[in-house]
Amino acid sequence: MKSTAPQLIVDTSQPRFTGVDALVLLTLFGLLWSAMHFGKGMLVAFNPAFVPKLDFSTGQIPYYAGRTLLRMWIAFCFSLFFAIALGYLAAKSKAARAVILPALDVLQSVPVLGFLSATVAGFMALFPGSLLGVECAAIFAIFTGQVWNMAFGFYHSMVTIPTDMQEAASTYRLSRWQRFRTVELPASAHSLIWNAMMSFGGGWFFVAQSEAISVMNKDIKLPGLGSYMASAMEKGDNHAALLAVAAMLFIILMSDQLVWRPLLVWADRFKIELTESGQTPTSWVHDLLRGTYVFTWLGLHAWQPLQDRLDQAFRRYRPAHRRTRLTAVNWPLRVAGLALAAWLAYEVLTGVFAAIAALHGALTVATAGHIFWLGFLTLLRVLAMTVLATLVWTPIGVWIGFHPKAARFAQPLAQIGASFPVNMTFPIVVGLFVATHTPMNWGSILLIAMGTQWYILFNVIAGAMAIPNEFKEVASIYGLRKWKLWRTLILPAIFPFWVTGACTAAGGAWNASIVAEFATWGSMTLKADGLGAFIAEVTKSGDTPLIIASIGVMSLYVVAMNKLVWRPLYGYAERRFRLD
Repeated sequence: MKSTAPQLIVDTSQPRFTGVDALVLLTLFGLLWSAMHFGKGMLVAFNPAFVPKLDFSTGQIPYYAGRTLLRMWIAFCFSLFFAIALGYLAAKSKAARAVILPALDVLQSVPVLGFLSATVAGFMALFPGSLLGVECAAIFAIFTGQVWNMAFGFYHSMVTIPTDMQEAASTYRLSRWQRFRTVELPASAHSLIWNAMMSFGGGWFFVAQSEAISVMNKDIKLPGLGSYMASAMEKGDNHAALLAVAAMLFIILMSDQLVWRPLLVWADRFKIELTESGQTPTSWVHDLLRGTYVFTWLGLHAWQPLQDRLDQAFRRYRPAHRRTRLTAVNWPLRVAGLALAAWLAYEVLTGVFAAIAALHGALTVATAGHIFWLGFLTLLRVLAMTVLATLVWTPIGVWIGFHPKAARFAQPLAQIGASFPVNMTFPIVVGLFVATHTPMNWGSILLIAMGTQWYILFNVIAGAMAIPNEFKEVASIYGLRKWKLWRTLILPAIFPFWVTGACTAAGGAWNASIVAEFATWGSMTLKADGLGAFIAEVTKSGDTPLIIASIGVMSLYVVAMNKLVWRPLYGYAERRFRLD
């Protein structure tokens, strides 16, 4: 990995407290106060029979934006921890991988409304009489829109770490924690941050469905931008919808400048290359915060001692012999793993028997056949979206990845496109479909692509930016141009990233079909023939047997597609395209 620190010059100057540090402390305290202020609204009393209506006055938009942003970041923190833990476990254990990857394949494709129908009642039962139960259901729904892409991206980064780096870690006898902290996490940082940006945008995509909960004959709207948008669409209020969109765009742009771009500049130091590129990403926030007294003090007095304590703890309990390791480490882990597997198996079997009992006598052969046919139609749309998005966004993503200066302007635009809720385009899209007499069966492909094509774009950009600079220099020396350059360098380098993006895009497409195949604006409704529209209708009516049957059919399609397409492609990428 490259290091941007000078090797021959030692900076002996000590950082001092400046005005920038005062601004940093003021910002940190402001963020803490904001979290407490907006979080206080989650703990109020709640009665489903008397749900207060939303206030459509313009002055309430900042408060609604704060409530939504708090839910987004809470869900993101859980998603990040979950993605790293599962990705690490899947990369290190073949037994865990055999369970985790198929489970992720299915879970990323189950519609958010499917999660809500199964969880909202449970969360409300956990916190009776409090709005916290509904808030937890909304956060969980946002979590399901964020986590899967990050988990797949981190797993892919773990299994493609160069062998010589792993061998060096073994030679220096690093503990598991030291190996994770100094080798595996830094090597995965670049891909993880790009996938985190995409996942955060995915949370925005379903924020309206998570805050405006309409399931099992219950209509609950939490204070937030999502519910504000949903109410505006129901009423056909263009003014309120535009105000909500403007607030969302402002938050996206501020998040790009204050969070994601500084993280990308920071992660550039972990890029695996021998020579540094002449064009590197820049961020005014990163330049402003670099070397500040506050973060230097926290690093010396908080983060570094914590790292030392963890290193000592793992070194103290690391066995010296193979036999000791088997008895002292693997045995408790195996027992814990077996206990967890047994509990999961019990829960799965309980759910299966409950589903069978609910379906018994309520599902006919004709209805089941109709559901499978609708699933096949949606499958065709998913495949069409994946192919079209690959053809359109792969060259654009490579161009952005090869030009960091262009990325400064293209990245915020891509985040806006990835974060923009597709149902907010319905005033334009529905009118366009009606004016051009476009059947919804074809137009829904465009709506699905508008919500999921960004997974491919973001992963291709990450893959193009991860190409070592010396590889580019060698290609230039040998005069590789156009197709020869693509065939020799670009396609092999970005292929593993494309597999991750295409797999998550296909999974997200199944999820997005629930809003893309059933478009409504005011009194105008367009419906496509597909499983997504069917799930939207039965979820709205609270038909539990048909909800179970439709989600089960969708899961079968997803498992088959991942078994026949994405798993072989992942294996091919791991075997053929590693920086070894």
